[in-house]
Amino acid sequence: MKKLIILSLFLPFAAKAQFTIVNTSTVDLVELRPETSTSPLKLQRVIKESDTVFVLEFRDLGYTNDVIMSTLRFANLQQLKYFQKGLSALKKGYTGDIAKFKDYTVKRVDVKKEGITYILNCSSGETTNFQQQDADKMIAAITNL
Repeated sequence: MKKLIILSLFLPFAAKAQFTIVNTSTVDLVELRPETSTSPLKLQRVIKESDTVFVLEFRDLGYTNDVIMSTLRFANLQQLKYFQKGLSALKKGYTGDIAKFKDYTVKRVDVKKEGITYILNCSSGETTNFQQQDADKMIAAITNL
């Protein structure tokens, strides 16, 4: 019984060394389509300790029967700015133009009734699309960073 009491006195000190508290936060920079829609799309800033990354969260349209959420991660603000420059260049371009990046491509497709559509293809196979007004909102949100 004495051993149990002595052990219980040292147990709280040992438990404190088992974990650390990490300060994290996720901020939505722009939510283009709400999570309740069939194809949600939002741009987020994720801060973990002293590291900041940016994430484009979208529904993978490669799966027609299931809702599979995917993310495109930008390691820093510079990579996010390149994405912005690619969207701006495609806006001035023509149908079929492609902005190629290391981990993804963005293709412009002009559709008569819908206007300008962009198709995002990640190198790991995820795909989604968004309209010109969504691209304009992303460009504006990234400009303010």
